[in-house]
Amino acid sequence: MEANISVPPYEFEWIFNESATYSILWMFSMVLLSITFILGLLGNGLVIWVAGFRMTRTVTTICYLNLALADFFFSVTLPFLIVSMAMREIWPFGRFLCKFINIMMDINEYGSIFLIAVIALDRCICVLHPVWSQKHRSVNLAKKVIIGAWILAVVFSLPAFIFPNTVNEQGNVYCIDSIESLGSTEEEQMEVLHAIILPIGITQFIIGFCMPMSTMLVCYGLIAAKIRGMHMIKSNRPFWILIAVVASFFICWFPFQLTVLVGQVWVKDLEMYTDKIIHIYPLLLLPTMSLACFNSCLNPILYVFVGQGFQERLIHSLPITLERALSDNFVQALDTSPSSVAPPADEALTEI
Repeated sequence: MEANISVPPYEFEWIFNESATYSILWMFSMVLLSITFILGLLGNGLVIWVAGFRMTRTVTTICYLNLALADFFFSVTLPFLIVSMAMREIWPFGRFLCKFINIMMDINEYGSIFLIAVIALDRCICVLHPVWSQKHRSVNLAKKVIIGAWILAVVFSLPAFIFPNTVNEQGNVYCIDSIESLGSTEEEQMEVLHAIILPIGITQFIIGFCMPMSTMLVCYGLIAAKIRGMHMIKSNRPFWILIAVVASFFICWFPFQLTVLVGQVWVKDLEMYTDKIIHIYPLLLLPTMSLACFNSCLNPILYVFVGQGFQERLIHSLPITLERALSDNFVQALDTSPSSVAPPADEALTEI
């Protein structure tokens, strides 16, 4: 995940020693990342097991399986981040893992975000155009779209292939975004950095947050309007689930994306390093990054584990329960009569 490009490593030392506020935020971030790691492995691992090995391939299971894979592998990288944070940002794992972990985090971060948008579009099409969905919504088409999402995730992760590197400052090794690869002299490096950093930041903010968020708002807004017109619906549960999905994405990702964008704006004015205002950036970076990571353990709950009666059936038969939650049986989640909704639309609403 893009993080330290605008903050020299020694700035963290000043904050650790001088700021009680940072210590509190640091502890909060450590706890939140640890919770994310445990819940992310368990929740996403469970979805991978059921969707990948116990169920037949459908559009729904393929989407959920890929989302779980992205969040699972993202969670796997978190212990490296936790250990580094515990060591006050010192990186003990070497140069290769510095670059590899950043690449893995970025690819799976973008993969998860793009897949969330794909799921929203798929649900919306099923609800608004059930006849078209019944004819054209196929596993092969879903695979092509998902492969496209992963390719796009790799493309937008290219900065992670270039910038992350280990640097030695005052006897300590840090894994930060370095600009050494941008030129042979410091002047050339800064000239290239100033030319590319802001366009990259704006592009990442738009593609990595604004577009997925807009897609979710439009798609789930249309779904909410559609199911509101179904007078046979007896519960407001689907609406609350839609609100939870959109709100969790916004709350988790917007603070981090905005913080990174602001940091990339700051890097264009290096004179700010002489002012203590630069310390605001690392103060905000760790908690907002931890909150963004937390979304990876929320996704299984929001997209899979909210199946009708899941909590009651969990103890008795977890695999069967998950299979039902992942299946295309729509009517149960809406609490409607069996004949109340057309079959293709039923499939999409059960996933809510």
